[in-house]
Amino acid sequence: MTGKPVLVTGGAGYIGSHVCKHLSRSGYTPVVIDNLSVGHATAVKWGPLIEADIRDTAAVASALAKYGIEMVMHFAASAYVGESVKHPITYYDNNVGGMISLVKACQEGDVRTFILSSSCATYGTPEIIPISEQTPQRPVNPYGETKLICEHILRDVEAAHGMRFAALRYFNAAGADPEGELCERHAPETHVIPLALMAASGRITEFEVYGTDYPTPDGSCVRDYIHVQDLARGHVAALARLEAGAESFAVNLGSGKGHSVLELLALIERLSGKRLPVRHQPRRIGDPAILVADPSKARALLDLTAERSDLETLIRDAAPSFGVEVA
Repeated sequence: MTGKPVLVTGGAGYIGSHVCKHLSRSGYTPVVIDNLSVGHATAVKWGPLIEADIRDTAAVASALAKYGIEMVMHFAASAYVGESVKHPITYYDNNVGGMISLVKACQEGDVRTFILSSSCATYGTPEIIPISEQTPQRPVNPYGETKLICEHILRDVEAAHGMRFAALRYFNAAGADPEGELCERHAPETHVIPLALMAASGRITEFEVYGTDYPTPDGSCVRDYIHVQDLARGHVAALARLEAGAESFAVNLGSGKGHSVLELLALIERLSGKRLPVRHQPRRIGDPAILVADPSKARALLDLTAERSDLETLIRDAAPSFGVEVA
């Protein structure tokens, strides 16, 4: 290996694989551990792949020792709000159980630096928009609860053992590698932009809009979409900050701009020249009306701006993966 090794859990997944590519270009060697339950071995291109579940503490400890790893980025988790409401125990088992196992291995291996893939879901339904890091964390679904527990674990472990960390609270990850090496591949797909593009290409028969009676300008949910490339840059910047000796921190990673579901659909229709088949459904439990980041702390701490996160660029980068030509 030519660069500093970083253990990347879930590095065969959508966000993790994009971060691995950026790590490699920034002089690190990503060592991926992934059980491949939802990830893809073909997305691991910049370092070794260890096929294992992070709930296997011994396997994680072995990987840390074999590669001399002192830095960890943790992406391996279940990440669907609706599914978490239906199957909460599965989420606590995978997300919290996996976190405990991973941190145990990190303590055994004397890992000193930890980057957590956290979520804006930890904020629940905020009273003030945009959402800053000082917004109270009051999750309204099991997924958000599991991410908040993971943040609490890191705070307690730092107090007891000194492992510094960054908790990166994502808003809606979207887009794809503009060079075409990586893309979003979920089975089943549940994310808004891929599903809308699949409806545009005819891969699915209709796009379901969950809720048109929210207190928003057009009645549909408003979300902050951040390009996966901007997320990747944020992770490497967070790692560099901790390597330089900074104290632990939590920070939002978002664009600072909100777009409604109906606005997104209208843009895809305009860019693709296709009429999307839409079916309106009731609201889903656990979905807040508006989630938009205040990204000012990320700019100050990480010098991070959302360079590719305008909605049109997000759609243009993602469209080829779903067989959609855009004008």
